[in-house]
Amino acid sequence: MSLGDAEPGGKAALRALAHPVRLQIMALLTSAPMTAAEIARELGLTHANASYHLRNLLAGGLIVVAGEEKIRGGVAKRYRYDVRSDRGTFTPDEKRVLFPAAANELIRRAAEGHWPGIGLLGDGEFWVEPAKWEEIRDRIRAALGDLHEAARPPHTPGTTRTSTTVAMFEMRTR
Repeated sequence: MSLGDAEPGGKAALRALAHPVRLQIMALLTSAPMTAAEIARELGLTHANASYHLRNLLAGGLIVVAGEEKIRGGVAKRYRYDVRSDRGTFTPDEKRVLFPAAANELIRRAAEGHWPGIGLLGDGEFWVEPAKWEEIRDRIRAALGDLHEAARPPHTPGTTRTSTTVAMFEMRTR
């Protein structure tokens, strides 16, 4: 498969998410479509490196081209991640690989944390009725979608940089 062929979910997506920089890029692309040059400036990468990582994410079906614009005689693609779109699903084994990667990204963000006000941390293994589980899960999914829609490009005046990580899943009974 070439880097230009998108394969939602599956091995290409796992390979795309195997690099910590790509998780940072995914986080950036939830707020606004960005070019490789903008991502490079934001993350302190070279343009070539940012382009390479974007091609991997695109090949994994994890981002889409949101448009093109002419910049200094060339054409720059804008990429975005749409949290509400269906990019395919991961198998349980693939999810077991993705969750530790997300945990490492959370460790990186926590190191940059600023704690002036109220933060939120919740953790637990809960036993709930299936209908209640689905109701709460769906409300949190909707709230995450609202947060993604409210997000603005990095450094937009009047915005606060935040970190949000949610992992919810059913567990096997011992």
